[in-house]
Formats: sequence, structure tokens, C-alpha cells
Amino acid sequence: MNKIAQSVRLWFAPQRIRAEGTTPDYRFSLANERTFLAWIRTALALIGGGFAVDQFLPELAWGVRAGLALGLLATGVLCALRAVNHWVRCERAMRRGEDLPVSRFPTVLSLVVAVVAVAMVVVVLFGWEGR
Repeated sequence: MNKIAQSVRLWFAPQRIRAEGTTPDYRFSLANERTFLAWIRTALALIGGGFAVDQFLPELAWGVRAGLALGLLATGVLCALRAVNHWVRCERAMRRGEDLPVSRFPTVLSLVVAVVAVAMVVVVLFGWEGR
């Protein structure tokens, strides 16, 4: 079984992680959970922002509105999926006594949010109506 499939399987059966390595200090596992919850809050905020753009900016040109909304929604979905993947990877690394995994996802997330924010600044400065 490849690594991706094995990792996704652990999303739905986290008790299998206990079969690996030794139990880390519970404070580390709780910190890992808090990080997971912070990622989920971020995902919910992005999804809420996507719906808000779509529902509360009807005068915005359809293409711009749909692009911004879909960008936020897609980023929220990716963030939620990445949250559980990161949680599993960190828990496994702690149990195995390995270094915690590194990720480029925070950089990607920051860049996507920044692009959407710049697009919103342009929309605010130059008007709502599409021309």
C-alpha cells in the first residue's frame, strides 16, 4: 500500500497509530490536537469567507465574485484536509521519535489568502460593478 493511501486510512482509524512506537508525553499529543483545531478554525473561516463573498456581494461582477468565492472555498477545503493529514503525520513522528514533518502548506495558504486579499483591495478601490 502506498504512503498516501496508508496516511488517509489513518484519518479514519487513528487508533492504528498506537501500534507504532511508544506513547509520547500526552502534552505533545494535546498540543498536536490544538494545532489541528487551529487549522480547522482557519478552514471554517475561509469557507465562511467564500460564502460571504458569494452571498453578500451580488453587485460584484459574476466572474470576479465566483473567482474570489471559489478561491476561498477551495482553500478552506484544502486547509481542512491538510489539518487531519498533518495531525496524523505529527502523531506518527512523535510516537516513532522522529523529527516532526515539515510542510510548504502554510506558505501556500498564506500566498492564496494574500492573493485573494489583494483582489478584494482592487475590487474595493475600483468599484463593485463589472465593466
